[in-house]
Amino acid sequence: MRYYPVNLDIQNKNCLVIGGGSVAERKIKTLIKCGALVTAVAIKASDSIRALADLNKIDLKIKEYEISDLKNMFLVIGATNNNEVNSDISEDAKKLKVICNIADYPEKCDFILPSIVKRGDLVISISTSGKSPALAKKLRKELGKLFGEEYAKVLNLLGIIRKILLSHVHEPEAHKSVFEKLINLRLLEAIKTKDANAVKAIINEAMGDKYFNEASLCDEIMIKNILER
Repeated sequence: MRYYPVNLDIQNKNCLVIGGGSVAERKIKTLIKCGALVTAVAIKASDSIRALADLNKIDLKIKEYEISDLKNMFLVIGATNNNEVNSDISEDAKKLKVICNIADYPEKCDFILPSIVKRGDLVISISTSGKSPALAKKLRKELGKLFGEEYAKVLNLLGIIRKILLSHVHEPEAHKSVFEKLINLRLLEAIKTKDANAVKAIINEAMGDKYFNEASLCDEIMIKNILER
């Protein structure tokens, strides 16, 4: 296997996108969602990219790419329709030790971007190691049908429960049985059907009264809010 699967933290990191078309636009929007500080360089930029710049979401520079654009960058994505420019970006990034992705050109990449299914904090990545983006897209659509918004809600609730348990015993293994019970007791199904009483009963059975009554976990409003998000 050539690629090492990893989730990369780019929060507040300087990231550069070279290009101003639809591909660059998609890359920019994903970087913004992940909290990156985005700079875009393009000879010509789409209306959507210009709009992001007008809203101060990105720093847009209308110009030709230069190696100096890579200064202080953590990551660069080349998304131009010029193979020569894309190759230059890749070579320059190697010289300056900036991790690099060139759209649709895996041989020039330090990393490739997977197709993803996102439900809140749940992120499912699909990769064909650059061999077939079309297959990755098909799998993304199929998985998107299998994993609904209830997965975001159950993950949010499990996160709250985990914090409560860790505040008492900071040993994740000690709470393994609790989370196995929550899953086996069909918490996901109860959240999917928005059955607040069932959710409360399942949590109480898995955790016991000692933890269940803490931090308003049994609060009707709190559970209702999670179910309706």
